[in-house]
Amino acid sequence: MTTLILVFITSFLVVLYSTPSLIKVAILKRLFDTPSEERKIHKRAVPSIGGIIIFAGTIFSFALWYKVDNGNVFQSVNEFKLIVATSLVLFFVGVKDDIIGTAPIIKLVAHIVVALILALMGDIRITSLHGIFGVDEIPQWGSVFISIFTYVVVVNAFNLIDGVDGLAAGVGFIACCAFGTWFIFAGNYPYASLAFALAGALGGFLIFNFSPARIFMGDSGSLVIGVFVCVLAIKMIEYPIDQLDKFWVHVSKPVFAIAALAYPLLDTLRVFLIRAFKGQSPFAADRNHIHHKLLDCKFSHAKAVGIIYAFSVVAILTAASTYYLLYPTLGLLAVIAVCALFLFIVFNLNKRKAKQRNSHAG
Repeated sequence: MTTLILVFITSFLVVLYSTPSLIKVAILKRLFDTPSEERKIHKRAVPSIGGIIIFAGTIFSFALWYKVDNGNVFQSVNEFKLIVATSLVLFFVGVKDDIIGTAPIIKLVAHIVVALILALMGDIRITSLHGIFGVDEIPQWGSVFISIFTYVVVVNAFNLIDGVDGLAAGVGFIACCAFGTWFIFAGNYPYASLAFALAGALGGFLIFNFSPARIFMGDSGSLVIGVFVCVLAIKMIEYPIDQLDKFWVHVSKPVFAIAALAYPLLDTLRVFLIRAFKGQSPFAADRNHIHHKLLDCKFSHAKAVGIIYAFSVVAILTAASTYYLLYPTLGLLAVIAVCALFLFIVFNLNKRKAKQRNSHAG
């Protein structure tokens, strides 16, 4: 447990004390995210390379305190190497996009390549739904396909929600704390260390990224968060049930993973469906995200992300409370019900504000 505290504090301090220097460099080199597009919410130029320090803080802290004794190791050193290697691929793709831009198809290819490496070479893939909809074991070809799809969706989901000060970093922080806590109870301290290394880095970054943001994480940050969190989710889903305590045996692992990623998955599914119905590219930029709807309700950036943070915590607590449900499918339906209620509240508020604006205009 002491190691986990050191991991968190180390990454937190690295980011806390390095970010001001990174902001100065970004200003000197004019590495800004300018508010030139209509969909962009910020009204001033803000440095957009914060992902550099998030990645550096996470890797440094984890490598510094990672231990290979007492049997607490990754399945193989190769697994750890592949996680670092693939995160580096997405990190550099993100840095390029932050500085000079990258075509969406290039980023998609990078996501698929990373997914293939992790699923086929690292064997970090989903092999079972653990009883959801009555499905247990998945054939290998189906396992590879579902795993690749999951990597691409989760990585893109964190990339897509990075549209309001403190949103992606805060949601990622909550997800990492949830996964880290789960791995502590499971007795898997290496993956708990990875989760808390990223959580510490995101916690330090939030000090500068929360509204009003002094720096954005950019794609170099959101893509790295996505791949790390996805690895944590899949490793949790695949964790041997005979190594869990009595409580967590009765909480569906896939349901808990989905709940920890509820907001990114919900928002991404929603905007992709809207764009598909409109005949648009799923990667086309717009103002249809849930955080846009909250801002349209005249909530500040801080209040909007606070509402989303609260939803994320409620979704995780809902998943944990499925201990009392007999079937994992019921647990999934409970989390879906929470998501549906959240959407209903947000869009009901949005409609009321729209009516008020129309009545004042009339």
